[in-house]
Amino acid sequence: MGKEKEKENPSQKALNLLRTRLSNPNFVFKPLSDSPDSNYSKLKFIISSSVTEACNNSILLLGPRGSGKAAVLELVLSDLLQQYPEAISVIRLNGLLHSDDNCALKEIARQLCKEHQLLFSKVASFDDNSQFLIAMLRECGLAHKTIIFMLDEFDLFTQGKQRLLYSLLDAMQSVTSQAVVIGVSCRLDVDQLLEKRVRSRFSHRKLLFLPPSKEDTERFLEHILSLPEDSSLPHSYTAEFNGRLKNVLADERFKELINTYLSFNSTIGQLVRFLFQAVSYMDLDVGFLSLENFKTALSSTQRQPKSECIKDCSILELYLLVCMKRLEVKEQNSYNFNSVMTEYKSMHEFQTSDNYAGNVCLRAFEHLLQRELISFTDNRGHNQSVEFRPVKLLISPAELHQGLKSYRSCPAILLKLIAR
Repeated sequence: MGKEKEKENPSQKALNLLRTRLSNPNFVFKPLSDSPDSNYSKLKFIISSSVTEACNNSILLLGPRGSGKAAVLELVLSDLLQQYPEAISVIRLNGLLHSDDNCALKEIARQLCKEHQLLFSKVASFDDNSQFLIAMLRECGLAHKTIIFMLDEFDLFTQGKQRLLYSLLDAMQSVTSQAVVIGVSCRLDVDQLLEKRVRSRFSHRKLLFLPPSKEDTERFLEHILSLPEDSSLPHSYTAEFNGRLKNVLADERFKELINTYLSFNSTIGQLVRFLFQAVSYMDLDVGFLSLENFKTALSSTQRQPKSECIKDCSILELYLLVCMKRLEVKEQNSYNFNSVMTEYKSMHEFQTSDNYAGNVCLRAFEHLLQRELISFTDNRGHNQSVEFRPVKLLISPAELHQGLKSYRSCPAILLKLIAR
């Protein structure tokens, strides 16, 4: 009976298919790799040219967490290993595990020994492993085999004396070596952390992984959520599912919902997690995705801590937060309590009530500091009075606006002022 029921219920199969897709990085990032201008195409060209032309290369993959750096790199390596199965050897290191130079070089030696079926010595010194690395680069170069060093959390390798990076890049200066060093990092300034001797040996190629454009996001959503017509699902169900999905994707309310989510979490990885939640809320009895599924997922994934803090704020504290937000809109990046008070007084032309004295406003200002809704921009000026030290908002404009809307007795004037 269970098998028959599963055959009769295609919605369960559709749900499993969508979950499998969203859990597969190769499927997720493939549509974003079709363009010749994509990071996938650029990275594949750099690595493949090193393999075919027997040259050395180094490159940095930079972008926020979840932007697809490691996933695209793995996709490229998977394709190249199929294309050149005997000409590529991959060494994987992670700064969280191998930031110590001795540990990292020992791990390189271990992976090289395993790859080439050699005997690995656990007691070998740093110099022994360094000489072994140089010898392996030379031998692999003579055999026209490229060694690809993948250094995840690359910024952690820049701590200390950077002996590993220097040894690796210096060994690649040899005519006979054939290697590619790929650094993966969330820090956009990671190349500035390199020592001069290391920087002079690095090629300074960079690939930036930016949030997807509006067109890429629309194409991605349709690709990831549409059911394939050649699947085992009934053709009529697939056609109706995809038809309803297009209606949802074209709905202005859905577009506003996605834009709201992307204003908080703009990377592909975070969007995939959101879609996985939305798909999981699909009603199996109905069998189709609806706008309500995405609304439920949004309410469960939105960050709440700062909004919860706003609910406990006084009316005066809300005024001060709105003043700071208005100063930032005016591109006044540096402001202190006195600047906020000037903006607060200028708001009196819009309203006459809720006018508080300066000492009361200062206590409210200090309360916002204690709640960590605002903070000082730096640790300097400890001997300076609070009202003169520059501060910054720790809550996004969207969170502040949402918090004001959910505040029970929020003055209507504040909602108008924050929108100006």
